[in-house]
Amino acid sequence: MTMTTAPAPAGSPSTAHRTAAAAPAAPDRSAREVYRDTVAELLPREDRLVVLDSDTGLFGGVDFGAGAERYLNIGIAEHTLMGAAAGLAREGRIPLVNTMAAFASSRALEAVKLDIALGNLPVLIAATHSGVSAGHLGPTHHALEDLATLRVLPHMTVVVPGDPAQTAELLRQALALGGPVYFRLGRGATPALPADAEPPRLGKAQILRRGTDLTLAACGPYPVLAALEAAQLLAADGISANVLHLHTVKPLDTPTLLDALGDQKTVITVEEHWAAGGFGSAVAEELSALRPVQVHRIAMPDAFVQVAGSQRRLLEQGGVSARSIADRARRALDTPGGGTR
Repeated sequence: MTMTTAPAPAGSPSTAHRTAAAAPAAPDRSAREVYRDTVAELLPREDRLVVLDSDTGLFGGVDFGAGAERYLNIGIAEHTLMGAAAGLAREGRIPLVNTMAAFASSRALEAVKLDIALGNLPVLIAATHSGVSAGHLGPTHHALEDLATLRVLPHMTVVVPGDPAQTAELLRQALALGGPVYFRLGRGATPALPADAEPPRLGKAQILRRGTDLTLAACGPYPVLAALEAAQLLAADGISANVLHLHTVKPLDTPTLLDALGDQKTVITVEEHWAAGGFGSAVAEELSALRPVQVHRIAMPDAFVQVAGSQRRLLEQGGVSARSIADRARRALDTPGGGTR
């Protein structure tokens, strides 16, 4: 496969727009690094924890101290990895399985379904390089289907931390659930959420901005940032938007979403995923039975990404950007029945 470098995306937010959005600066560490360090802290303290690795390299040089014997590198054998985790869980352990999202959601899916989800076992699947965060590796390593395949499995909780800071807290909460968890992480450093965001609670949406005209519901670090930037762009036009971060895709916090909507008629979902079956589909499925609203989904196009580039550049090129969200919002509000204005 021939890979080319992605050109600068047309219509991506200008420097002025980014300044106006007052987006927090990107941190020095990634969510997967925070995950790694949190695991290294927890493993010596909790005898039931076992770390199963698929030769990811994430734990190279990590000192697990008293928990070192409970770190096992099984190698690049993801199906076996899931089966081993299920066996350990049946014997009273709490396995943390580490692999790339593209492999957890496709290559190993049968074992996730039959060995882990079927038995409702306490296995946490830490899936890194999600979405297009492995943008330099091409479509074989992109994971734009994983939310669709994992959220349909019974018993499975699906969590997408919004930034490195909340990764550690959501990990601790997820480990206490007692059932299977898909924990979706990117590859590189991503921007932090606003400092005044409420502390993350598993299964509870975070309201990052209040608005009266429509709701932007986002999942994942860059989609949340894009939604916040879009709200700023819309505010300049006199349009007031809610911004909700739903880090727990399953179970979805429908009550908070409905409460934020009020009498609004438009929801725009934003995600780093193909549109079919992902976060936007989950929102649409929930609201279709409860509230007559328009749900517009901002997601990656229904095509493989055939160019190499940074995560944010590929997202913006695919239309997951502040400007695309703002444009869709304006069109939606101009549609009959699309808004309260």
